[in-house]
Amino acid sequence: MTVVLDVQDLRVAFRQDGRLVEAVKGVSFAVSKGETVALVGESGSGKSVTALSTVSLLGGNAEVSGSINYLGQQMVGAAEPLLRKVRGNDISFIFQEPMTSLNPLHTLEKQLAESLALHQGLQGKAARARIVELLDKVGIDAPESRLADYPHQLSGGQRQRVMIAMALANGPELLIADEPTTALDVTIQAQILELLADLKRAEGMSLLFISHDLGIVRRIADRVCVMQGGEIVEQGPVAEIFANPQHPYTRKLLAAEPQGRPDPVPEGAVEMVRTEHLKVWFPVQRGLLRRVVGHVKAVNDASLTVRAGETLGIVGESGSGKTTLALAVMRLISSEGPITYAGQEISGWQSRQLRALRRDMQIVFQDPFGSLSPRMTAEQIIAEGLGVHGVDPGRNRREMVAEIMAEVGLDPAAMPRYPHEFSGGQRQRIAIARAMILRPKLVVLDEPTSALDMTVQVQIVDLLRDLQRRHGLAYLFISHDLRVVRAVSHKVMVMKRGDVVEAGPAVELFRAPQHPYTRELFAAAFGHAAPVGA
Repeated sequence: MTVVLDVQDLRVAFRQDGRLVEAVKGVSFAVSKGETVALVGESGSGKSVTALSTVSLLGGNAEVSGSINYLGQQMVGAAEPLLRKVRGNDISFIFQEPMTSLNPLHTLEKQLAESLALHQGLQGKAARARIVELLDKVGIDAPESRLADYPHQLSGGQRQRVMIAMALANGPELLIADEPTTALDVTIQAQILELLADLKRAEGMSLLFISHDLGIVRRIADRVCVMQGGEIVEQGPVAEIFANPQHPYTRKLLAAEPQGRPDPVPEGAVEMVRTEHLKVWFPVQRGLLRRVVGHVKAVNDASLTVRAGETLGIVGESGSGKTTLALAVMRLISSEGPITYAGQEISGWQSRQLRALRRDMQIVFQDPFGSLSPRMTAEQIIAEGLGVHGVDPGRNRREMVAEIMAEVGLDPAAMPRYPHEFSGGQRQRIAIARAMILRPKLVVLDEPTSALDMTVQVQIVDLLRDLQRRHGLAYLFISHDLRVVRAVSHKVMVMKRGDVVEAGPAVELFRAPQHPYTRELFAAAFGHAAPVGA
């Protein structure tokens, strides 16, 4: 079988402040024609650096040695004309976050046409016909009508399909997919993986697939290389590695799935929040007089109750209304229908009355890097709420910050550090500490684990369950990761396009989902309609 990419003893170091920092340490692997090879490991293991080095995309401060042979051509130290010919033509990339990879100022047609003009000299009608063909191939409905669209007008799954179309534009021999499904819903994830597999078979491509999710790797790859600290610690056929992992780190990754269930809700626990037939419709206004011509029906009819020490998991695809429902419960957006918090009807309260409640109702967001100010230290971020809400003015705030940092598993000595100096898991712990220092009673957790490695996800789930146990917290837990939802939730609510399609105790819902959409979600997440032993 023809070897498309042969990497031998690859070493990559970056020059920083006059010293070399090793990122990849003697990596060797090969990708054959028509084969899918997965690079697996946690953030910082060297997966993406290895992939980017194949066509010299690492920047001027990188020092690369070893051998990267692409169909007989040496890519390490290759001349710029050869690299330009190979990049995007013979070797193409699909990146993790399509919204940041696509140019927000250019239409889909212009972005796809650029590569066709550069590598194939296609322009005008010929380029347009090829673009329509590519968009159709990756499953974009009515592609002719989407050519003038901008990236923000597409859903996450559609943007990723456009990225795949761009990567396929010039008929590459090797496609490198760097975490292409991480930010997507489980059903969209399944569609993208199926699409990649179909395209690989149809086009005869080879695929280098980078991921930290072993469940995805198991479904798509032929062989797997497990990376840790810049080295490949184990590699082999997928079935063999999954059935009989040899290295302790591989075994750790395979075991990294949130386990167990939340503690039972205490007997006689007080009801923290209740909504009845809650509705959130956003008016669509047009014309000079801004007349209301319709509504965006974000949430149609949602009723829920959450007690102290209880978690309600809210699941569904992007745009289903999960976050909108939580924001309405927190009285951060307008809604219709009664909202009761700790026995008080608060739906008609004004901002001055609500201010006293804000301390008791906190949110932890999906992306800790985006929700933490890069100009504030960990101490300032965590302590900010104390000043806003005037909490315990007689106490030493530094002591309070140190206390909560220790409680969420952070070293208090890290107080002077800034967000960029922490790992993703540590940043999420800072975000949790910022909410918990106010000793809230209700916490909204909006996709708090989706951006994290599997092993870190397990740690955060254990932390959240521990904090709930100690403080009797009520959680609204929003996620598209059903494994995490199963590990933390007492009750589950399934939403689709603003409607609650199914709700009930988590054990019963996972054991026997009733609604077709719920079964579809389970099939996408677990490979079958309901997980065994749920």
